Amino acid sequence: MERNLSVIVVAAGRGSRMGTKESKQFLELGGRPLFLRAIETFGRFERTAEIIVVTGESDVERCSRYIGEAGCPLVKTVVAGGAERQHSVYEGLKLASSPWVMVHDGVRPFIRTEDIASCYEEMLRRGAAVLAVPVKDTIKTVDAEGVIVDTPDRSLLWAIQTPQGFRRQQLLQAHERADAEGFVGTDDAMLAERLGVQVGIARGDYTNIKITTPEDLVYGEFLLRAEQKETES
Repeated sequence: MERNLSVIVVAAGRGSRMGTKESKQFLELGGRPLFLRAIETFGRFERTAEIIVVTGESDVERCSRYIGEAGCPLVKTVVAGGAERQHSVYEGLKLASSPWVMVHDGVRPFIRTEDIASCYEEMLRRGAAVLAVPVKDTIKTVDAEGVIVDTPDRSLLWAIQTPQGFRRQQLLQAHERADAEGFVGTDDAMLAERLGVQVGIARGDYTNIKITTPEDLVYGEFLLRAEQKETES
């Protein structure tokens, strides 16, 4: 089976919303840093050819040490990122060598191999895809004064997760254009959309949470215990 996928794991965040001095990707779940769980899951995916980890400039050595101790043979390199997440992805993307690429948040430790596979298949089918889940809550659009102005149709709304997958050359072009124009988006799909790329949705799982606040970490510990019980049963 062809290994035709480069994976960029972005582990360059800070702990501002978490309220910790420690960068959130290095916070531990089950005695191990968050970002390692994501790396190991992608390492088990049969299409992964290489993993590129992007972290803060001061954390490259530390990140490399964690990876070395854990034994992650598909990790190609650990590279320093930029000022924004988008810039960090761009640094990793420039080192990718496979025809297809996925970008994943290092603080989404509960990504499942079956969801990676689902995103991968949708990516091949459409040329680009993101993992996502339907929005559960009613969403309101609010003006600057805090007054509701609109209620979008909930059936059309999806909460976007990672991984997000693209043709490598197309995502590189999207980042180069954004960089040239000084545009900063909230995710990689947004940059691809600016090129007119159609991005498909692959149904993910609500447990694929992004750990950014103390409450997320508490929920993550609950998910880890549930995962361990399921393994033992």
